[in-house]
Amino acid sequence: MAKFHSRRYLKSVEKVDRNKRYVPADGIALIKSLQNAKFDETVDVAVSIGIDAKKTDQLVRGSVSLPKGTGKTIRIAVFAEGVRAQEALAAGADFVGGADLAEKVEKGFTDFDMTIASPDMMKYVGKLGKVLGPQGKMPSPKAGTVTPNVAAAVREFKAGKIEFRTDAAANVHAAIGKKSFSPEDLMTNLNAFLDHLRTLRPPQAKGMFLRKVVLSTTMGPGVALAVE
Repeated sequence: MAKFHSRRYLKSVEKVDRNKRYVPADGIALIKSLQNAKFDETVDVAVSIGIDAKKTDQLVRGSVSLPKGTGKTIRIAVFAEGVRAQEALAAGADFVGGADLAEKVEKGFTDFDMTIASPDMMKYVGKLGKVLGPQGKMPSPKAGTVTPNVAAAVREFKAGKIEFRTDAAANVHAAIGKKSFSPEDLMTNLNAFLDHLRTLRPPQAKGMFLRKVVLSTTMGPGVALAVE
């Protein structure tokens, strides 16, 4: 079935040179110049990285705090009990629980954007892989979402920390802000994300690590960037 694109999208595509890799500042200026949608679009970056995604020792996963935030309000579910649960609620967690929350999720409740868990709660969370895994919501120590200090993690993610991981095609996707952000703020967040991603290069990876970097808005075309 042919994919239908809006007139606005087609006009935007005409402004993008698909054979060119733009200097990041020019790429950001270009996506901001494209016609706006009826809402404040998210600015996403997609990075094709030089790994073999079939080898688990080369998979990249982590988290990074964006200096200018994401512009998005996220809903966080926290698996914690006792004092940690109280601290998580005080820090701004949207849903907090232990076995009760696990049972709710197991029955299909996933009305949240991410999950944080204290290590002792993994006895419950570990059984939720089939529900949380496909949605990218399974907590992980590498991403900073399995931690004894759940309250600090909640505050960090609410303030603009993002979580990311490679997909089956060796791509990493992340939201780095909103189209309404200033070019300077988008550049700051983009650099923070790419700089952190470079530090996660597996020793086994060969050749160029950041093979292709593409910036886009929710409803707009991709703009390839010239990034080393």
